[in-house]
Amino acid sequence: MAKRDFYDILEITKSASADEIKKAYRKMAIKFHPDKNPGNKEAEEKFKEAAEAYEVLSDAQKKQRYDQYGHAGVGGAAGGGSYGGGMNMDDIFSQFGDIFGGGGGGGFGDFFGQQGGRNGRTRANVGSNIRIKLKLSFIDIKNGVEKKIKYRKQVLAKGATFKDCTTCRGTGQVNRVTQTFLGQMQTVSACPHCGGSGKTLSNKPAGANEHGLVYEEIETTIKIPAGVQEGMQLSISGKGNSAPGGGIDGDLLILVEEEKHPELERQDNHVIYNLAISVTDAILGCSIEVPTVDGKAKISIEPGTQSGKVLRLRGKGFPEVNGYNTGDQLIMVHIWIPKKVSSEEADLLKKLKDSENFSPKNAKREKGFFDRVKDWF
Repeated sequence: MAKRDFYDILEITKSASADEIKKAYRKMAIKFHPDKNPGNKEAEEKFKEAAEAYEVLSDAQKKQRYDQYGHAGVGGAAGGGSYGGGMNMDDIFSQFGDIFGGGGGGGFGDFFGQQGGRNGRTRANVGSNIRIKLKLSFIDIKNGVEKKIKYRKQVLAKGATFKDCTTCRGTGQVNRVTQTFLGQMQTVSACPHCGGSGKTLSNKPAGANEHGLVYEEIETTIKIPAGVQEGMQLSISGKGNSAPGGGIDGDLLILVEEEKHPELERQDNHVIYNLAISVTDAILGCSIEVPTVDGKAKISIEPGTQSGKVLRLRGKGFPEVNGYNTGDQLIMVHIWIPKKVSSEEADLLKKLKDSENFSPKNAKREKGFFDRVKDWF
């Protein structure tokens, strides 16, 4: 099922300010909050959907990528994404609690008259993310591709057992009360003993670290959407390191790298090819084969073609990552002038030099010639 537009979810326009985005999310979160809609799965999904939209639109960089590339630009096309759809309720409450002026892990729970998170549950423990680089060829980028990758991640060791942390009594949080000139102030923070998981290791298997984690080689298949670009980061939810003491696995972050093509260059969604032709081919015209991302194409050079002319093969570039438009292949024509000629060739050129058609005075007579030359620069 296709994801809904984030702006439609929050009922705002693309020109909405940061404050307007925040207010719109607050309105939706209150409307669909699970505590106001007990047992209503549809409301719960809309609550998560609103959190997903806010996480992206409230971050300037994510918002820019989303505006430019759609859901794929923020991870939505790489195996499910890492945003609201991959969160549980505790993630949303802890991450966006400040929307309602809450502190620590309370957030939404405090707003609805609860303490310590929704229904008294502790903040979810989340594993760390894993970042890997993935090189893609031009053909992979143009068509999209599925890649099998192997990487190492931390997982819970077999036989590892846990018990409730004695410091926080399994809540993962500690309360601190400080005296200020305004009176007592209570703050909530992650337990320093268990790191916020609420659990400590009671049985440590051989080879495991202090959190009961060991490294394991993982093989998984990831789907790369067509049109991705160098430096773009795709995210797969739940494929990162396991959380200490149990909890939610982190994300796998894929950083895209483009392999250099031996003959072609990329410029946004266009493909650039520099074509060198001889003087005679430029004068007489010819048919020539040029490389493209996915094969070869035959093009015609018209008689009298000037150096700097740009030929266009429509649709031979890269698709936009959201799939709406496709770039072109631009062929930049360069006329090759030899630095040395034989005596026989020199004699022929001298004869041509005196020909009316080869006189540079014709350039002045040709309409728009010098304007075209200025465009080259």
